Amino acid sequence: MQETRRLILDILRRRSHATVDEIVDELQRRRGSITAVTVRHHLMRLQEDGLITSPELKRRSSPGRPQYVYALTEKAKDLFPNNYQRLAASLLTELQKQLPKDSINVILEGVADTMAHEAVVPNLPLVDRLDAVVDYLNQNGYEANWERADDGFLLTTSNCPYHGLGDESGTLCQMDMRLISSLLGIVPRRITHVSDGDATCSYMIPVMTNEH
Repeated sequence: MQETRRLILDILRRRSHATVDEIVDELQRRRGSITAVTVRHHLMRLQEDGLITSPELKRRSSPGRPQYVYALTEKAKDLFPNNYQRLAASLLTELQKQLPKDSINVILEGVADTMAHEAVVPNLPLVDRLDAVVDYLNQNGYEANWERADDGFLLTTSNCPYHGLGDESGTLCQMDMRLISSLLGIVPRRITHVSDGDATCSYMIPVMTNEH
C-alpha cells in the first residue's frame, strides 16, 4: 500500500477518529509537508477500498466551518498485527487436553450453529441459497464457489481459514461440515479434503426434485 495511506490508517488506529486537519498536522510531523487536498484524495481512495468509514459531521464547540471525522472500518483493523491465531491455537490445544473429543465436538458444533444463525442465509431455492452461502464463506476467507454436477451441485473451498491452528484431530473440519450443512439446510457429502492432501475441500450437494 502507498506509504501515505498506511500512515493515515495508523493515525486513525491510534486516535480512533480524526478530521482532515488533524490528519494533516500528524502527517506533517511524521513525514513533512502535505496539503489537505492530498489527504482528501488519499481518504477517498481508502474509502473506495473499504478501509475507512464515510465521514461523519463533528460537533464544534466554537464557530467555524463544519468538520468531518474519519475512522477505520473493521476490514482495516485486520491489516494491523494481532494475536488472534495464536490465541485460537492455544484455546484449541487446551480444549483437546482438558476435554474428551465428543465434548469438544459438541462445543464446536455449537460454534458452527451460531455462525450459521448469524449468517442469516434466506430460505430460498437451493441455487439462490448456494449463492448466498458462497458469498458468506468468501467473506470469511474460504475462497468458495459452486457449480452444477451430474448428481446435484458441487461446492468447493480452496482456502482453509483455520490453517496453522494445529488441528490434527480434524475437529475444525467437522465444524466446517456442520457449518456448511446448517447454511444450506442440507447435509452434503465431502468429496475431497485438504487434510487428505487434496488441493481443495469439495462437497456434493444432492439435487432435489424441484431444484433442477
